[in-house]
Amino acid sequence: MAIETLVGTTLAGYTVRGKVGEGGTSTVFRADHATHGTVALKVLREKLQHDKTAVARFLREAQFGARVEHPNIVRTLDYGQSDGERYYLAIEWAAGEILDKYAEKSGALPSKEVADIMSQICSAVQAAHDVGIVHRDLKPENVMYDPATQHVKLVDFGIAADTDAAPDQRLTRAGFFVGTLMYVAPEALSGELVGPAADQYSLATIAYFLLTGTLPYTGKSPRELFSQLLTQPPVSLNKAKPNLTFPVAVENVVMKALSKQPGDRYPTVRDFSEAFAAAAQTTALAGNETSQAGGAMPDGADSEDKGGLFGKMKGLFRRS
Repeated sequence: MAIETLVGTTLAGYTVRGKVGEGGTSTVFRADHATHGTVALKVLREKLQHDKTAVARFLREAQFGARVEHPNIVRTLDYGQSDGERYYLAIEWAAGEILDKYAEKSGALPSKEVADIMSQICSAVQAAHDVGIVHRDLKPENVMYDPATQHVKLVDFGIAADTDAAPDQRLTRAGFFVGTLMYVAPEALSGELVGPAADQYSLATIAYFLLTGTLPYTGKSPRELFSQLLTQPPVSLNKAKPNLTFPVAVENVVMKALSKQPGDRYPTVRDFSEAFAAAAQTTALAGNETSQAGGAMPDGADSEDKGGLFGKMKGLFRRS
């Protein structure tokens, strides 16, 4: 049965209501279940059903999701193989919208709002680190955000890694990096197994994007961006956009977490989160964010980014 024809059918007890998204290896549906209620149902693509690596990665995502429980991580409810031999993963249905879409629609966000969002994401990532899991693909597209409740849910542990795994258990070949180039840490480009510090770098890149609406590197092609990540420092926060100015405390925290050398970043994601929150709180109390005007950008600036080069780059640099 083709993946498109699953809508309206029942798979492993889940009534498939509609397709909500798709990636390189799986398709996500909204489905209903007698016990779990409405869920997000990920189904491995048919052409990958007999690909041992794809199946192992899919099941590993389910196992990692079940291994770490946190209020800011979507819960893994069920996974397995249906009677029709389709591999599936049922996860909690997260309210809201993809953080990437919210940020594009809202423009540059005030430091205090960014700190509230980052605090939740960082708390989720720290919980994963505490049980030996490195996410490796942290980006706004993998975060659900509900503006009404200001609640965050981290999703997609599809390429996460176990820091305690033996070399022969790796699913990524040495010399090949995984992740999304725009958010990946420089050390990941070697293809070696990265540690928690790589996740911290990705989180700092998310914070940079939410604050400015742009990214710390300006490469216009994967080759150019790859080279910049390896050889050049990131654009400082206060040079990201001519119309935005940030207090030194906020800039220092973000740029420290964006250090090229993992050892130059904060000891843990929790430390980064606390430092960012403290800097943002100081900023809010001092009332120094007038240049951000509540996160708004000058007329035309936000729409230019969405439909122009940055929007095209995002499609080009999706998960490598």
